[in-house]
Amino acid sequence: MREAQALTSRERPAVSTLALLVLVLVALAFVSAPSTLAYLVYRHPTARGPMAVGIAAVAAMASIVVPIAVR
Repeated sequence: MREAQALTSRERPAVSTLALLVLVLVALAFVSAPSTLAYLVYRHPTARGPMAVGIAAVAAMASIVVPIAVR
């Protein structure tokens, strides 16, 4: 009989497993993209400082993700 009843808001999980997996993958992308760019700039020193490239990559990704997340 209990299975036939709808779950209340207290019994539902806050975030599904799939959503948590997607969040982990997005976090990995946020870490790997700037560090990859910084490494490439480090290997080719004629470009500007590696930290500037990493910070610019984070700022560019944040300018895309934040408006989507706030919506």
